[in-house]
Amino acid sequence: MNLRDLKYFVALAEHLHFGRAAAACFVSQPTLSTQVRKLEEELGVALVERAPRKVMLTAAGRDVAARARRVVADVEQMREAARRSQDPEAGTVRLGIFPTLGPYLLPHVVPGIRARFPQLELLLVEEKSDVLLERLHEGRLDAALLALPVNDDQLHVEFLFEEPFVLAVPEMHALAQRESLSLRDLADERLLLLADGHCMREQALDVCHLSGASEKAEFQATSLETLRQMVAADVGVTLLPTLAVKPPVARSDNIRLVRFRDPPPSRRIAMVWRRSSAMTGFLEQLSDVLRQLPHDLLVPAADAGNSGSLHAYVPGASGV
Repeated sequence: MNLRDLKYFVALAEHLHFGRAAAACFVSQPTLSTQVRKLEEELGVALVERAPRKVMLTAAGRDVAARARRVVADVEQMREAARRSQDPEAGTVRLGIFPTLGPYLLPHVVPGIRARFPQLELLLVEEKSDVLLERLHEGRLDAALLALPVNDDQLHVEFLFEEPFVLAVPEMHALAQRESLSLRDLADERLLLLADGHCMREQALDVCHLSGASEKAEFQATSLETLRQMVAADVGVTLLPTLAVKPPVARSDNIRLVRFRDPPPSRRIAMVWRRSSAMTGFLEQLSDVLRQLPHDLLVPAADAGNSGSLHAYVPGASGV
């Protein structure tokens, strides 16, 4: 058994297709197929079910694939640690981030990361939180930005910042004229929420439970932008994180944002990585850079207009 064969099998487990796995490994399909068969012979068990147009892992194959991912990840970490011992601020970092944070935080932090670590190659992966945690454990990510709590003894959690929510309402909604709100003011509201799998859905549901509000269950969105457009169409109201209503995101005049009185509902963001990671020292430095956000970026915008209402924003064309 060698590392190359494990890499081939990990690629096959990910693609479930011999041709695509071979292409990902830059080898011919017969070469990859032969090495996978040799691995099966060495282990004395079938790892793959080979149907004419379908590849599936056996139960043993799924177990071996999970273990092989960890082995390959550990070897890559050893190589990365050796390289960083020569130049700790160079190399590659694979950083995960969830969709309701990535587009709004990254434009503010990536320039600072590039300035602080000019030789660093930062590979950004945007996925839902449960996928990020899975990839982190498998070694396919070096670290991830996640919303707390993260209850996992194998992971180190470095708190970064707390981000308040604001309430987005249609322009003619009764709450649009309010200068600020308490949670009790939501008691009779039915909130538009994200679909299952988004961590912000759970955060918004917590606010609903605390305030007595309910979910508008006949509609679930897949992104903050969809929620925003539904508010603009006078379908309902929703919670938005403060970073999602700050420049460089463009303005929209048909939505009003209303702040909550202290303490506002919020989410707490942390950078998370494996306790066993060889990159811990560098990741602590990277988290320090991510923590250095301007204070006013996490404060809901000043009142706009004599009604005490706030303008909302919709995503622009900026990217990272």
